[in-house]
Amino acid sequence: MGSGKSVVGTLVAERTKAPFHDLDQMVEREARMPIAEIFATGGEPMFRALETRLLPAALEPGSVVALGGGSLIDDANWNVVAEGSTTVYLEVPFHTMWERIRKLAGRPLASGRSRHEVESLFERRRARYEQAMYRVNGDRPPELVAEEVIKLWSA
Repeated sequence: MGSGKSVVGTLVAERTKAPFHDLDQMVEREARMPIAEIFATGGEPMFRALETRLLPAALEPGSVVALGGGSLIDDANWNVVAEGSTTVYLEVPFHTMWERIRKLAGRPLASGRSRHEVESLFERRRARYEQAMYRVNGDRPPELVAEEVIKLWSA
């Protein structure tokens, strides 16, 4: 959450003329409701099941994909992604992410939670993120982050 993956992913896709898939948006389209409503209706298990089911379609060869922050915590999902994809962790300090997300509606794992609770969630997920092939400083303007990702992806 708040790493800039959707913005950076869109820029990378536009600049490389690659298809772009945002897994969160795919889930919303499939469910025909916003993520917050999915969580309210079926909870996180419903959301994660949709995410897992749609993940293979998101991983179209040659595409740029923004994956939700929790999608890779599931070992099976991580294995699917890590097997045939270039993975990039947009590394952003927690305080930056917190400033980006704390006032946004529609983030069920952040809305109504304290900074400490959200930071704990981030820390639990970080070990998986750090398994990505590449780590990129995401605490910069998105255009610069996208340029670096493109260089890594093209290498």
